[in-house]
Amino acid sequence: MITTHPFDDDKLREECGLFGIYGHPDAAAHTALGLHALQHRGQEAAGIVTTDGVHFHSHHSMGQVGDNFASEAVINRLRGRLAIGHVRYSTTGETILRNVQPLYADFEFGGFAIGHNGNLTNALTLRKELVAKGCLFQSTTDTEIINHLMAMAHGDVVDRLTEALHEVEGAYSLVGVARDKIIGVRDPLGVRPLVLGRLEGAHIVTSETCALDIIGAQFLREVEPGELVVLDAAGIHSFHPFPKMRQRFCIFELIYFARPDSIVEGTAVYQARKRIGAELARESHCPADVVVPVPDSGVPAAIGYAAEAKVPFELGIIRNHYVGRTFIEPTDHIRHLGVRLKHNANISSLKGKRVVMVDDSIVRGTTSKKIVEMVRRAGATEVHMRISSPPTTHSCFYGIDTPERQKLLAYQYDVAGMAKFIGVDSLAFVSIDGLYRAMGLPGRDPRAPRFCDACFTGDYPTPLTDSAEGGAPTQLSLLETA
Repeated sequence: MITTHPFDDDKLREECGLFGIYGHPDAAAHTALGLHALQHRGQEAAGIVTTDGVHFHSHHSMGQVGDNFASEAVINRLRGRLAIGHVRYSTTGETILRNVQPLYADFEFGGFAIGHNGNLTNALTLRKELVAKGCLFQSTTDTEIINHLMAMAHGDVVDRLTEALHEVEGAYSLVGVARDKIIGVRDPLGVRPLVLGRLEGAHIVTSETCALDIIGAQFLREVEPGELVVLDAAGIHSFHPFPKMRQRFCIFELIYFARPDSIVEGTAVYQARKRIGAELARESHCPADVVVPVPDSGVPAAIGYAAEAKVPFELGIIRNHYVGRTFIEPTDHIRHLGVRLKHNANISSLKGKRVVMVDDSIVRGTTSKKIVEMVRRAGATEVHMRISSPPTTHSCFYGIDTPERQKLLAYQYDVAGMAKFIGVDSLAFVSIDGLYRAMGLPGRDPRAPRFCDACFTGDYPTPLTDSAEGGAPTQLSLLETA
C-alpha cells in the first residue's frame, strides 16, 4: 500500500508502521520523521511515547503524522532519549483515540509501551479468557492482549514479553519502550518486516529502511524471524526465545505494501516490482500501443512490463496527490465521486490507443471498473488489464484489511467473469509461479513455500483459531467481549 486509499475498494490495507530509537537527544523528532516515512503503512492515526528514564511522555492523535507532530511544542513535550512511534490503519478495533498506539501500561518493574504491526489470530479466545480472569480492557485492539498477558507473567520486561508472546498466534512485529531499553520482536514466521539501523551513537528498530533513510541512519540488518532484540546503553542484544520455523514473509509487502524505495528481506522493492511486471508481460502480453500504470502502486510493474513487451510506457492516468481524508465522509455525492477525485485520464496518451493497464491487485473490483470506464471515455479503442499479483481469492488474517471472502471478486468469478465485470477486453494476472520467479526462485514449492501467499492460495501458515473458514477476522467479536 503505497498510500492508503480512502475510496479504493480494490486495495488491501495494511495495519501499521513502527519506529523506535534508543539514545538520541532528538529521539521524538527522529521518531516523527520516521513515522512520516512510514505514513503509507497507516493514515488513520499516529502516536509517540518517549521516556527520560524516569517519566513517560506521550502524544496520540487521529490523522496523519504531519498534521499532529509538526509542532515544535508537541515535540518538546516528548522528552527523553528513548522513543517509539506507531502509524495505524485499523484491522482489529475501532478507529478511535483509545485504540491509537503505542499502548502504555504500568507494571511492577515500571512503565512499558508497545506498538504492534500484524494481527493475532487467537485474539478473541485470549481476550475472553483474560476477561474471565478479571482483566479490564481499555481498548478494542488485539495489541492490548499482550499487555494483559505481560501483567500475568513473571520476571523483568523481556521475560514477561517473551512469556506473553508464547501465548499468541498469528503475525506480529513489535516495538516496545521501557525506562532503560527499546525492544523489537518479530514473530517466528517473519510475516511482517522489521529492521535495525544506527544513527551516530543511537540504535533504531523500524518497519522499513525508508524510515532510516529519512533521518540519514545506516541500515544494519533485518531482525530475524523469531528474534527479540534489546537496544540499551550497551548496544544491541539479540535473543531467539521462540521455536525456529520456516519463514513465511508476506509476499504482498513486495507487491504493494512496502515503499518502493525500501529494501525488504534483502530485496530492493522497486526492482522486485519491475521484475514482476516483466514476468507478467512474458506470460500474458497482447498487442497494444501503450502501457499505462494505475498510479501510484502500478508504476514499477508497468515499467517492467513495458520494457519487456517493448511497448511505450505512458502516464495515461494522472493521480491527484492532494486528496485527503477530508473527502471520505461528507456526503454521498462526494463519496461517490471517488475515482474522479483521485484519478483523471490523460486523454493525449489514451485517445485512439490500444491500452494495457497495469495494477497491483484487484480485491472487490469496483474501483477497477470505474477506472476502466474513465479510460474508455478518454477514447481508448481497447483496454486490457494486467495485474502484478495472482487473483486474491482468500481473506488475510495477519494484519491486512480484506473483506469477507465472499466479497472478493476472484472468489465470485473466474478470470473471464472478472474481465466482464470490470469491462475490459482482456484480463490476466501474474501466475503464482511467475511471482516466485520474479523473486529469484524457480517457482512456488507447494511443500515449502518461502512466502506467506495465503491470500492467493489459501495456504495459511498458522492456526486460524478465531476466524471462520472462508470469512474474515471480525472486530465486532472483540467489541462484544469488552
